[in-house]
Amino acid sequence: MGLTFVEVTVTPLNDPTRVVVDQFLVDSGASDTVLPEDIWKSLGLEAQDHIRIRLADGRVVSRPVAFAMIRFDGHAAPSRVILGEADDSKLLGVVTLEEMGLALDPLKRTLSAMEIRM
Repeated sequence: MGLTFVEVTVTPLNDPTRVVVDQFLVDSGASDTVLPEDIWKSLGLEAQDHIRIRLADGRVVSRPVAFAMIRFDGHAAPSRVILGEADDSKLLGVVTLEEMGLALDPLKRTLSAMEIRM
């Protein structure tokens, strides 16, 4: 097993001219995508709500959330994103992956189209 990083494009839903392209860690243990403070501020995202999050170390914190368009390799989806703090990592969470119809293959360390079920 190893770490999987992918290049992701993030834009606000209301202003596709603001764009951030960066490397994100694909985190199969994270539900939502996390944007560190410098990214979400440069995109002009504003908190729409707050959610409680359990961190990997077991602590529970409250963080603001917003919505953004996430793109990877020809796939795109609007997704809830956590507005992280300055020292938070750029994480691509599993809910965002599922919204884009993608799944992580942890052995090959790649993202691929998943079977969509109804």
